[in-house]
Amino acid sequence: MSKQITMLAVSMLILGGCASEPSIDTGPDAKMTFDGLAPINNSRFREAWADPDVDLKQYNKMIIGGAEFEFRAVKKSTGSTSVRRNSNNEFWMDDKTRAKLVETVTAVFAEELTSVKGFTVTEEKGADTLILIGGLHDIVSRVPPDLVGRGEIYLSSLGEATLVIEARDSLSGETIFRAVDRRAAERMGDMINVNSATTMSEVKRWARRWATRLREGLESIHE
Repeated sequence: MSKQITMLAVSMLILGGCASEPSIDTGPDAKMTFDGLAPINNSRFREAWADPDVDLKQYNKMIIGGAEFEFRAVKKSTGSTSVRRNSNNEFWMDDKTRAKLVETVTAVFAEELTSVKGFTVTEEKGADTLILIGGLHDIVSRVPPDLVGRGEIYLSSLGEATLVIEARDSLSGETIFRAVDRRAAERMGDMINVNSATTMSEVKRWARRWATRLREGLESIHE
Protein backbone atom coordinates (compact mmCIF):
# COMPACT_ATOMS: atom_id res chain seq x y z
CA MET A 1 0.00 0.00 0.00
CA SER A 2 1.30 3.52 -0.75
CA LYS A 3 0.14 7.08 -0.29
CA GLN A 4 0.05 9.29 -3.41
CA ILE A 5 2.25 12.36 -3.13
CA THR A 6 -0.25 15.19 -3.33
CA MET A 7 1.29 17.47 -0.74
CA LEU A 8 4.68 17.35 -2.43
CA ALA A 9 3.29 17.85 -5.94
CA VAL A 10 6.16 17.03 -8.27
CA SER A 11 8.38 18.76 -5.74
CA MET A 12 12.01 17.79 -5.55
CA LEU A 13 11.18 14.15 -6.07
CA ILE A 14 10.89 13.77 -9.85
CA LEU A 15 10.34 15.91 -12.91
CA GLY A 16 8.60 13.73 -15.43
CA GLY A 17 9.99 10.85 -17.40
CA CYS A 18 8.71 8.12 -15.07
CA ALA A 19 6.29 5.46 -16.21
CA SER A 20 4.43 5.55 -12.88
CA GLU A 21 3.34 8.35 -10.61
CA PRO A 22 5.63 8.89 -7.60
CA SER A 23 4.26 7.74 -4.27
CA ILE A 24 5.34 7.56 -0.66
CA ASP A 25 5.41 3.98 0.56
CA THR A 26 3.65 3.81 3.92
CA GLY A 27 2.94 0.09 3.81
CA PRO A 28 3.89 -2.35 6.59
CA ASP A 29 7.02 -3.44 4.72
CA ALA A 30 8.24 0.09 3.95
CA LYS A 31 11.85 0.66 4.95
CA MET A 32 11.71 3.84 7.00
CA THR A 33 14.83 5.89 7.65
CA PHE A 34 16.29 6.36 11.10
CA ASP A 35 14.54 9.75 11.33
CA GLY A 36 11.09 8.61 10.24
CA LEU A 37 11.08 9.33 6.51
CA ALA A 38 9.23 6.96 4.19
CA PRO A 39 10.72 5.75 0.89
CA ILE A 40 9.48 7.27 -2.35
CA ASN A 41 8.65 4.91 -5.17
CA ASN A 42 9.30 5.92 -8.81
CA SER A 43 11.58 8.80 -7.92
CA ARG A 44 13.97 10.16 -10.51
CA PHE A 45 16.63 10.18 -7.81
CA ARG A 46 18.29 6.88 -7.07
CA GLU A 47 16.86 6.98 -3.55
CA ALA A 48 14.46 9.47 -1.96
CA TRP A 49 12.43 9.71 1.22
CA ALA A 50 9.83 12.12 2.57
CA ASP A 51 7.69 12.80 5.63
CA PRO A 52 4.18 11.69 4.57
CA ASP A 53 2.55 14.02 7.09
CA VAL A 54 4.12 17.32 6.01
CA ASP A 55 2.59 19.62 3.39
CA LEU A 56 5.32 21.57 1.61
CA LYS A 57 2.79 24.10 0.36
CA GLN A 58 3.01 25.79 3.76
CA TYR A 59 6.55 26.92 2.85
CA ASN A 60 7.25 29.95 0.66
CA LYS A 61 10.66 31.00 1.91
CA MET A 62 13.96 29.17 2.00
CA ILE A 63 17.34 29.46 3.61
CA ILE A 64 20.16 28.18 1.43
CA GLY A 65 22.20 26.22 3.93
CA GLY A 66 25.76 25.04 3.77
CA ALA A 67 27.12 22.56 1.27
CA GLU A 68 29.71 19.85 1.83
CA PHE A 69 32.20 18.64 -0.76
CA GLU A 70 33.91 15.34 -0.05
CA PHE A 71 36.59 13.96 -2.39
CA ARG A 72 37.55 10.32 -2.58
CA ALA A 73 41.02 9.70 -1.20
CA VAL A 74 43.19 8.94 -4.23
CA LYS A 75 46.96 8.68 -4.17
CA LYS A 76 48.91 11.13 -6.28
CA SER A 77 50.42 9.37 -9.27
CA THR A 78 54.20 9.42 -9.54
CA GLY A 79 54.44 7.90 -13.00
CA SER A 80 53.18 8.62 -16.49
CA THR A 81 49.46 8.12 -17.11
CA SER A 82 49.82 8.35 -20.88
CA VAL A 83 48.49 4.85 -21.41
CA ARG A 84 45.48 5.28 -19.15
CA ARG A 85 43.16 7.34 -21.30
CA ASN A 86 39.90 5.64 -20.41
CA SER A 87 37.19 6.28 -17.84
CA ASN A 88 37.99 3.36 -15.55
CA ASN A 89 40.65 5.08 -13.47
CA GLU A 90 40.64 7.41 -10.50
CA PHE A 91 43.01 10.35 -10.51
CA TRP A 92 44.26 12.68 -7.82
CA MET A 93 43.07 16.31 -7.92
CA ASP A 94 45.24 19.13 -6.64
CA ASP A 95 43.90 21.87 -4.37
CA LYS A 96 43.45 24.31 -7.25
CA THR A 97 41.32 21.86 -9.23
CA ARG A 98 39.23 20.98 -6.20
CA ALA A 99 38.67 24.65 -5.39
CA LYS A 100 37.61 25.34 -8.98
CA LEU A 101 35.14 22.46 -8.92
CA VAL A 102 33.63 23.68 -5.63
CA GLU A 103 33.41 27.23 -6.95
CA THR A 104 31.75 26.12 -10.20
CA VAL A 105 29.18 23.83 -8.61
CA THR A 106 28.36 26.33 -5.85
CA ALA A 107 27.79 29.12 -8.38
CA VAL A 108 25.46 26.98 -10.49
CA PHE A 109 23.29 25.94 -7.55
CA ALA A 110 23.21 29.49 -6.16
CA GLU A 111 22.08 30.84 -9.53
CA GLU A 112 19.27 28.31 -9.84
CA LEU A 113 18.05 28.57 -6.24
CA THR A 114 17.99 32.36 -6.10
CA SER A 115 15.68 32.38 -9.13
CA VAL A 116 13.07 29.94 -7.78
CA LYS A 117 9.54 31.22 -8.45
CA GLY A 118 7.22 31.04 -5.44
CA PHE A 119 10.03 31.13 -2.89
CA THR A 120 11.89 34.03 -1.34
CA VAL A 121 15.47 33.47 -0.25
CA THR A 122 15.92 34.64 3.32
CA GLU A 123 18.25 34.31 6.28
CA GLU A 124 15.48 34.41 8.90
CA LYS A 125 13.88 31.25 10.30
CA GLY A 126 10.11 30.97 10.37
CA ALA A 127 7.12 28.65 10.17
CA ASP A 128 6.97 29.19 6.41
CA THR A 129 10.68 28.67 5.81
CA LEU A 130 12.65 25.66 4.60
CA ILE A 131 16.37 25.12 4.98
CA LEU A 132 17.99 23.46 1.98
CA ILE A 133 21.15 21.49 2.70
CA GLY A 134 23.22 19.89 -0.03
CA GLY A 135 26.46 18.13 -0.63
CA LEU A 136 28.56 16.26 -3.16
CA HIS A 137 30.20 13.16 -1.72
CA ASP A 138 32.74 10.65 -2.95
CA ILE A 139 33.81 12.94 -5.80
CA VAL A 140 36.01 11.08 -8.28
CA SER A 141 38.01 12.43 -11.21
CA ARG A 142 38.57 10.30 -14.32
CA VAL A 143 40.80 12.90 -15.97
CA PRO A 144 44.58 12.23 -15.97
CA PRO A 145 45.96 15.56 -14.67
CA ASP A 146 49.33 15.28 -16.41
CA LEU A 147 47.70 14.83 -19.82
CA VAL A 148 45.43 17.87 -19.85
CA GLY A 149 46.68 20.22 -22.54
CA ARG A 150 48.99 17.61 -24.11
CA GLY A 151 47.33 16.55 -27.32
CA GLU A 152 43.82 15.24 -27.69
CA ILE A 153 42.29 13.06 -24.98
CA TYR A 154 38.81 11.58 -25.35
CA LEU A 155 36.95 10.20 -22.35
CA SER A 156 33.41 8.93 -21.91
CA SER A 157 33.26 10.33 -18.36
CA LEU A 158 35.17 13.08 -16.58
CA GLY A 159 34.19 11.90 -13.13
CA GLU A 160 31.27 11.25 -10.84
CA ALA A 161 29.86 12.14 -7.45
CA THR A 162 26.95 11.43 -5.12
CA LEU A 163 24.50 14.26 -4.53
CA VAL A 164 22.69 14.43 -1.19
CA ILE A 165 19.84 16.94 -0.76
CA GLU A 166 17.85 17.60 2.39
CA ALA A 167 14.95 19.96 3.07
CA ARG A 168 14.45 20.82 6.73
CA ASP A 169 11.88 22.76 8.68
CA SER A 170 13.72 25.90 9.77
CA LEU A 171 12.19 26.07 13.26
CA SER A 172 12.36 22.45 14.34
CA GLY A 173 15.32 21.40 12.23
CA GLU A 174 13.36 18.29 11.25
CA THR A 175 14.32 16.77 7.90
CA ILE A 176 11.19 16.38 5.79
CA PHE A 177 12.79 15.33 2.50
CA ARG A 178 16.03 13.62 1.51
CA ALA A 179 17.34 12.47 -1.86
CA VAL A 180 20.51 10.66 -2.87
CA ASP A 181 21.68 10.32 -6.46
CA ARG A 182 24.98 9.35 -8.05
CA ARG A 183 25.73 10.77 -11.47
CA ALA A 184 28.66 10.81 -13.87
CA ALA A 185 29.84 13.88 -15.76
CA GLU A 186 29.35 12.48 -19.23
CA ARG A 187 27.57 12.94 -22.54
CA MET A 188 25.33 10.05 -23.40
CA GLY A 189 26.84 8.20 -26.35
CA ASP A 190 29.58 10.79 -26.94
CA MET A 191 33.24 10.99 -26.05
CA ILE A 192 34.50 14.24 -24.52
CA ASN A 193 37.63 15.96 -25.86
CA VAL A 194 39.34 16.83 -22.58
CA ASN A 195 41.23 20.02 -21.83
CA SER A 196 41.15 22.51 -18.97
CA ALA A 197 38.32 24.51 -20.58
CA THR A 198 36.06 21.60 -21.55
CA THR A 199 36.55 19.91 -18.19
CA MET A 200 35.06 22.82 -16.21
CA SER A 201 32.42 23.35 -18.89
CA GLU A 202 31.28 19.76 -18.46
CA VAL A 203 31.34 20.08 -14.66
CA LYS A 204 29.11 23.14 -14.98
CA ARG A 205 26.70 21.32 -17.30
CA TRP A 206 26.70 18.33 -14.96
CA ALA A 207 25.85 20.52 -11.95
CA ARG A 208 23.21 22.41 -13.94
CA ARG A 209 21.20 19.23 -14.53
CA TRP A 210 20.89 18.63 -10.80
CA ALA A 211 20.33 22.28 -9.89
CA THR A 212 17.66 22.79 -12.53
CA ARG A 213 15.80 19.71 -11.37
CA LEU A 214 15.83 21.05 -7.83
CA ARG A 215 14.66 24.53 -8.89
CA GLU A 216 11.83 23.22 -11.04
CA GLY A 217 10.77 20.87 -8.27
CA LEU A 218 10.55 23.71 -5.78
CA GLU A 219 8.58 25.81 -8.24
CA SER A 220 6.08 22.98 -8.75
CA ILE A 221 5.08 23.09 -5.08
CA HIS A 222 3.01 26.24 -5.56
CA GLU A 223 1.79 25.59 -9.10
